[in-house]
Parts: sequence; structure tokens; C-alpha cells
Amino acid sequence: MIQIHDKQFVPFISEEELDRIVSEMADRINRDYYGKRPVIIGILNGSFMFLSDLMKKLEIDVELSFLKFSSYHGIQSTGTVKQLIGLADELDDRHVLVLEDIVDTGNTLEKILSVLESHDLQSLKIGTLLVKPEVFQNKYDLDYVGTEIPDKFVVGYGLDYDELGRNLKQIYQLAEQGGIND
Repeated sequence: MIQIHDKQFVPFISEEELDRIVSEMADRINRDYYGKRPVIIGILNGSFMFLSDLMKKLEIDVELSFLKFSSYHGIQSTGTVKQLIGLADELDDRHVLVLEDIVDTGNTLEKILSVLESHDLQSLKIGTLLVKPEVFQNKYDLDYVGTEIPDKFVVGYGLDYDELGRNLKQIYQLAEQGGIND
């Protein structure tokens, strides 16, 4: 068990399991984009560790760009998604793969897709390391899903609790058992 700020967290997904999940996703992306040069758009801040590990496993030519959104305060989603960093790259007539660290309600994903709809993309796919199917409310298909998790707050491997815990090598789940959804 670890403590971050005022909350305790228990181990949830090991470093070894994360490596397996990322390797399987990289294999699929390598197959699907063989002969193409996609632009991968990582969603900051949470996706940086996942993307770093994924990029090392990709054998295709890729370009990398980032968007930054914020929707959390503490362990609760605010319900409002703010764009903090935008795209600098030209995406028209490109294959685009958006990669998230975690998708829960889908509000951030909806905002990301609204930013991309002004571009004439050749293709658009969406991937996420983690998804919470119990609360995912969107009409968008997720093309690449690392693993499904229950509707519990998680931290580590890029995911944070009030900006702490991103540097943890594995993912931890909130130890409390009730009343808290993110």
C-alpha cells in the first residue's frame, strides 16, 4: 500500500502486466499501419509513460504530436474539459491515431474529436491504455484498448492524483471501497 496526499492506494496492475498490454497494442498498431506513416497524438499529461513505452515497440514510421486537456480536480472529474495545449501539426490527408491513458466517461475524448473534426483526415482511430466500460458514455468506438478496469480511481504509470504518482512504475487503485467515482 502507498499513500499519495490524503489517500491510500493498493497495487492494481503490475509493471510486467503493463509491459504485456503495451506490447500487444504495439503489435496491433504495427500490423494495422504497416506501409503507412500515422501521426500519433498523445493526450497529456497522463499518456506520457504509456506513449514512451509504446513508441519503443513500434516498428513502423510514426510522427508524434500532443494535445493537453484537463478535466480533473483531485479524484473527481469536474465535468468540464479545458484544452491547455493544441496541435501544431498539419493533419489533413493523414492517418491519425489518438492515444489516451484512460477513458472513463468519454468527455475528454469528445472534446479531442471536436478539435480534430476541422481536419480532413485520411483515417482516425482511437486507443487507450485503460477504459472504464461501466461509465463510458460515448458513441465513439475505441479501436485499441489495453485493458478494461472497474470504475475505481487509479494512479501511477503517468496517471496522477493532484499531480503526484505519475512516476510510479505500476498502477495502483484507491484503497477505499465506496462512494468515490472519478
